[in-house]
Amino acid sequence: MPNEPAIPELFDLTGRVALITGGTGHLGSAMARALAEAGASVVLTSREQQKADEAAARLPRTGPQRHFGLTLDHMQPEHLPEQVARAIERAGQIDVLVNNGHEAQPGDWTTVTPEQFTRHLANVTGYFELSRLIRQHAVERKAPASIIQLGSMYGVVASYPDAYEGVCSASPVAYHALKGGIVHLTRHLAAYWAGDGIRVNCLSPGPFPSDKAPAEMVRRLCEKLPMKRMGRAWELKGAIVFLASDASSYMTGQNLIIDGGWTAW
Repeated sequence: MPNEPAIPELFDLTGRVALITGGTGHLGSAMARALAEAGASVVLTSREQQKADEAAARLPRTGPQRHFGLTLDHMQPEHLPEQVARAIERAGQIDVLVNNGHEAQPGDWTTVTPEQFTRHLANVTGYFELSRLIRQHAVERKAPASIIQLGSMYGVVASYPDAYEGVCSASPVAYHALKGGIVHLTRHLAAYWAGDGIRVNCLSPGPFPSDKAPAEMVRRLCEKLPMKRMGRAWELKGAIVFLASDASSYMTGQNLIIDGGWTAW
C-alpha cells in the first residue's frame, strides 16, 4: 500500500524526546529502557539529581541519542514550570511524557488520616500540571505529542481483601481513589486536546510487585490471577513503546490494562 508505514517505522522513536518521571524505580526504570531501546532520547527524573544522573547513564543508546537526569518532584507543582523549561532547554523538545512518579502514603482505610488521604490524591495534581505544560509546549511547536498516565488495575476494580488479611495492610483506599481519578483525567484531557494533536492515554499495570513484597501476599494474588503469576517489569516495555509511538496514532483517551487477566474475571 502506498504511504503505509511498516511495523519497524511505526514503533520507531528515533528523533523524539521522552520525559519519564520516577524513572529510577521498579517499573519506571524498565519503561525508560524501553523508550531508549526504541530510539528516543530520555529525560529521566527523580527527586535526587545523582540518582537521576546514574539511571540516565545506564540507559542504552541505539543511535545519536542524548539521555540525561533531571531533578523533578511532581508533588510540588509550583516548581514544575521551571523544571519542564529546564528539560526543554537541555533536550530541545519534549514529544512524549510518561507520568509515572508516585508518592505513597501509609495506612489502609482503617488507619489513614484525612491529611494522608489528601496528600495521596495530590499525585494527580502533579500529573495534570505536567500534562498541561507538555501540551502547551507541543502546541507552541505546532507538533504532536503523546502523554501517558500511569494508572492501575485498582483504578477500575476493588481490592482483594483476602490477599492482605493477616499479612500486611490492605491496599490503600486513597490509592484506589487516586488511580480511578487518573483514568478519568486521561479521558477528559484526551477529549479536550485531540484537536491540538495531543494524544492522552493511560497505562494501568496489574500486580507487578518488587522483591520487597510479602511472599504470602504474592502467593495469594497468584491464586486469584488467571495467569497464576506476577507481572515482570519488562512486560510493560511493549505497551509503553506502543503508546508513545505512531503504532497507537489513532488511540486516545484509552486505558490499557496489563494485569495477567485480573480484570477479566
